[in-house]
Amino acid sequence: MQKYLWIALGGALGSITRYWVGAAVSNRMGVKFPYGTFVVNATACLIIGFSLTFLAERTDLDAAWRYLIPVGFIGAYSTFSTFEWETLATLRTGAFAVAALYAAGSFAVGLAAVWCGSALARLV
Repeated sequence: MQKYLWIALGGALGSITRYWVGAAVSNRMGVKFPYGTFVVNATACLIIGFSLTFLAERTDLDAAWRYLIPVGFIGAYSTFSTFEWETLATLRTGAFAVAALYAAGSFAVGLAAVWCGSALARLV
């Protein structure tokens, strides 16, 4: 039962953080390109890469951290479904180049961020 409480706490924090980061970035950068979701997805990749690597290699840490951060926080913070919806909506407006840039950029930056997070965890 305790693991569900950790997941719920992480999920609450993740969804609040997702809203705050997404809104802050969108307010600063505008909405012609879904910058808020892009930044959220990239940072989610960085955090999940770091946390899963760090937690796997630091076995002395309580398992609750695995429920709190990668499952709860990242599960609520990551916005892949929003990314997919925004890509479809962009395609529907006929902005094919913007949709392609967004999809390819999200994939490339996300993969690089996961790698960086994992590498960073090994340095700590």
